[in-house]
Amino acid sequence: MKKVPQYIAGEFAQSQTENWIDVTNPATNEVIAQVPCATTDEMRQAIDNAGEVFKSWKETPISERARVMLRYQALLKEHHDEIAEILSQETGKTFDDAKGDVWRGIEVVEHAANVASMMMGETVENVAREVDTHSWIQPLGVCAGITPFNFPAMIPLWMFPMAIACGNTFILKPSEQDPLTPMRLAELFEEAGAPKGVLQVVHGAKEQVDTLLNDPAIKAISFVGSVPVGRYIYETGTRNMKRVQSFAGAKNHMVIMPDADKQQVLNALVGASVGAAGQRCMAISVAVFVGAAQEWIPELKEAMAKVRPGAWNDSGASYGPVISAKAKERVESLIATGEAQGAKLMLDGRGCTVEGFPDGHWVGPTLFSEVTTEMDIYNEEIFGPVLCCMNADSLGDAIELINNSPYGNGTSIFTNHGGAARRFQHEIEVGQVGVNIPIPVPLPFFSFTGWKGSFYGDQHAYGKQAVRFYTETKTVTSRWFNSEATSSEANFSIQLR
Repeated sequence: MKKVPQYIAGEFAQSQTENWIDVTNPATNEVIAQVPCATTDEMRQAIDNAGEVFKSWKETPISERARVMLRYQALLKEHHDEIAEILSQETGKTFDDAKGDVWRGIEVVEHAANVASMMMGETVENVAREVDTHSWIQPLGVCAGITPFNFPAMIPLWMFPMAIACGNTFILKPSEQDPLTPMRLAELFEEAGAPKGVLQVVHGAKEQVDTLLNDPAIKAISFVGSVPVGRYIYETGTRNMKRVQSFAGAKNHMVIMPDADKQQVLNALVGASVGAAGQRCMAISVAVFVGAAQEWIPELKEAMAKVRPGAWNDSGASYGPVISAKAKERVESLIATGEAQGAKLMLDGRGCTVEGFPDGHWVGPTLFSEVTTEMDIYNEEIFGPVLCCMNADSLGDAIELINNSPYGNGTSIFTNHGGAARRFQHEIEVGQVGVNIPIPVPLPFFSFTGWKGSFYGDQHAYGKQAVRFYTETKTVTSRWFNSEATSSEANFSIQLR
């Protein structure tokens, strides 16, 4: 049995723990590895070493830090398909989906290589007579990241390259469900020339997370995951005076206006709802049909019925299994609840099978219509290939529906009317908005900007906001005396109000 190592103090080493967690292939339910729960001593070693290495890393010229990221992105590209295959094996994602996961992470690393321009301060000469003021952007210290199972390449690469490029050291605690991908990322990071100890990777569950949340040496915490855990991370971290960015749940709506291109709408809805088995925080899980667009729902059913799950290397599969038996049980339970509460079940994904993979965690494409806001399938994040259809009489009604949702991660509108699009993007209370784009995930030079119950914190991931999150600003006001000054000039004192 493969034992997943940890990466502590610049060494890939086996944990001394007695507590191990099985890592399974979701398509076969086969145990492919075991991941350790780091011991108290191992956590202490990782935190202490990160703190010690920070003293020298923060003094490393910013151009040298940027060059590490340049070499790293080149290695990630070179090993792109290899990483994607590892990712497919432990998440069940199709190969194309896995490659997209890796590529979006590479884009963030490329952005991190531009860190010098993002850490430029400001200066003003003569704020008073012969007095100048300037600001510096400086790293925080030891930062930590806690990442989820659904994007084991992209989300770690959201975090540690930006933090480290800014001059911090970083401790990554990846999901225990798919740790092999993050470990490969760590191996390539060392190969890129990153000094030992700049990045640490520890494994475990709540006990290890609590260590990071409570240790005073950790200055900032980044998290992506579920709503209950996201709240806990934010509340615990901030109570311990840490800087926290916590990305939580979502219930993303797509509004379909009757003037939209019908075929584009159907194609977008199918991919955005069942892609990655619906296990992404930017998936479209609610389709709001306005007016006459409601007549398209039967055609949506036909389109969704044509897609099917399958193994990672099945070129005809639209998506893979859900991550675990527990996840499958939860999704199927919510499907049953939706039907019991009165939603019209147009496609039922329960009991789905894939030939040759009898033990996989398969859920077929599922479609509900006549969904209302009182139903559990509307209020809970299902995190499966399930799409809920709702009706609205007008664009205003659709906007009100979305704004009443406690979540605000992503939303989109499909329309050919510029005025409708502008009203939607202006009035909607959601952080990321797409116009004729179903999943509006921004590229790294912008930031990932969820709102409301989808995000707890002040500064978002990657982009300029990530630099602000991982740094502090120091303002220096200075006056230099002229050696040729007269005695009276030398005694001159100035007060700044």
